[in-house]
Amino acid sequence: MARPLRIEYDGAFYHVTSRGNERKAIFKDDSDRNLFLAILGQVIERFHWLCHAYCLMGNHYHLVIETPDANLSRGMRQLNGVYTQAFNRRHRRVGHLFQGRFKGILVEKDSQFLEVCRYVVLNAVAAEMVKQAGGWAWSSYRATVGEAVPEKWLTVDEILGQFGKRRRDAQRKYRQFVREGIGRPSIWEKLAAHSLLGEEGFAEGLKGYVRGYETITEIPRGQRLIGRPSLKQLFGAESHSQSPRARLIEKAVQDHGYSQVEVAPHLKIHYSTLSRIMKRLRQPAT
Repeated sequence: MARPLRIEYDGAFYHVTSRGNERKAIFKDDSDRNLFLAILGQVIERFHWLCHAYCLMGNHYHLVIETPDANLSRGMRQLNGVYTQAFNRRHRRVGHLFQGRFKGILVEKDSQFLEVCRYVVLNAVAAEMVKQAGGWAWSSYRATVGEAVPEKWLTVDEILGQFGKRRRDAQRKYRQFVREGIGRPSIWEKLAAHSLLGEEGFAEGLKGYVRGYETITEIPRGQRLIGRPSLKQLFGAESHSQSPRARLIEKAVQDHGYSQVEVAPHLKIHYSTLSRIMKRLRQPAT
């Protein structure tokens, strides 16, 4: 069974989400949501996290978490474990509440901070539950724009600081920024290795954190091979002129771990065509 590779270091920045088992509700009413926020506050204090944004939906939640200490996994075990116990006691049930492990996407803060925070507070809008972010009470949006008292553990100053020094002006500009995010293309188009969001070069800087995991097949291949060149780089015009395409295909698949299903559409050829190329390359020379 595949298990995600957790890259953790001091000062890392994450988009975190957990979904209910069998996609069932993890919040049955507002009391559950208040209970979760109380437990989240305890975890943030205990593990010295910074929470920049959150959104509680019906069967899942989203958090934007910064970890001054490299302890995301420990904190998430505490958060989901304690909430599961409290939820089960309250609703007189037993068993798992969450579906497997939490999903944590490591984000390049310098380039993606505001985009990720905006994505989170617009979740209810994207789900067509409300028309504007302020219509959903269970996100950090209202507290950030000054329409509600922030939870004592919610960090709003860093978001607002991106929009100016005067608080009211910053809140007004932030409102506009969030409104402009409605209907925009998904931020996850830049997602690499199913777990990294950042500009070109971000993954390359993380290669040291995956050293020694390259051969552990339980970890998804894309995560084990973080920092590998992109298909665009491998099949760029300069590379193509220096090496036959078949050899570049072989290099992409065997050296850099790309699947044939990934390579074929990039080259705009049918999978069966690429498969025949690979088969010919494996045949011994005569």
